[in-house]
Amino acid sequence: MELGLVGLGKMGGNMRERIRRAGHTVIGYDRNPDVADVHSLEELVGKLKGPRVVWVMVPAGAATQSTIDELAELLSPGDVVVDGGNSRWTDDEKHAVELGLKDIGFVDCGVSGGVWGLKNGYALMYGGSDENVAKVQPIFDALKPEGDFGSVHAGKVGAGHFAKMVHNGIEYAMMQAYAEGWELLEKVDSVTDVREVFRSWQEGTVIRSWLLDLAVNALDDDEHLEKLRGYAADSGEGRWTVEAAIDNAVPLPAITASLFARFASRQDDSPQMKMIAALRNQFGGHAVESKSEN
Repeated sequence: MELGLVGLGKMGGNMRERIRRAGHTVIGYDRNPDVADVHSLEELVGKLKGPRVVWVMVPAGAATQSTIDELAELLSPGDVVVDGGNSRWTDDEKHAVELGLKDIGFVDCGVSGGVWGLKNGYALMYGGSDENVAKVQPIFDALKPEGDFGSVHAGKVGAGHFAKMVHNGIEYAMMQAYAEGWELLEKVDSVTDVREVFRSWQEGTVIRSWLLDLAVNALDDDEHLEKLRGYAADSGEGRWTVEAAIDNAVPLPAITASLFARFASRQDDSPQMKMIAALRNQFGGHAVESKSEN
């Protein structure tokens, strides 16, 4: 099938390549002309045959809103817009209503996979009507990992991004646990090879995981994480998870504490946040700050 893809950054560019490898046609637009296939949204829409599917992969908030506003004026009834960025689920509901007034469908899709997605596939959580999801399904199938899992129609509009938000909240807590354990091991005199302790956990233990593998990768690059400053940003989804928990009276002590630990990293050079920063760089290519930058 044909797909219009808006936003060809770290994630979008690799997604375009994976979809093409599956045999589909992708026409990509980005403000950077060096990576774009077309030079405007209008040109992108004009090159697609109806019913069109346009996947938006730009930063959440104003950038996503302006892109969807422009697409609403360019697309036709029966077309579908997919928001694959990290938008808040309440924005999805608003976008669905706005596009629905023009009989344009809307699907929200939480995407996980980071810089490894091109090779391993992307875990996908999407929300929308059965009719609109069906129009996008060949692209979901191209992007997902091989096998029976890694893709889910989570529910109605907003469900995809809500599921991805909770996924990221859990990710916060898991990374925090590894970071706290690493700092404690580094602190005591009796443990002389913390990196190899972490490596030993990769087989036969209940805490083995991809995040643990990435922690070992980071320690192989910088055994004591001495090159990193103990600072880790939060992308917004951790905050939204805690806010949703408050709204629904659901206790999330571990996830909430991990979010507050990110805030603490902005006050001091936190050893735990060195591990968090290293993990975020390993799985998502997120920027890290070196001590030399401060």
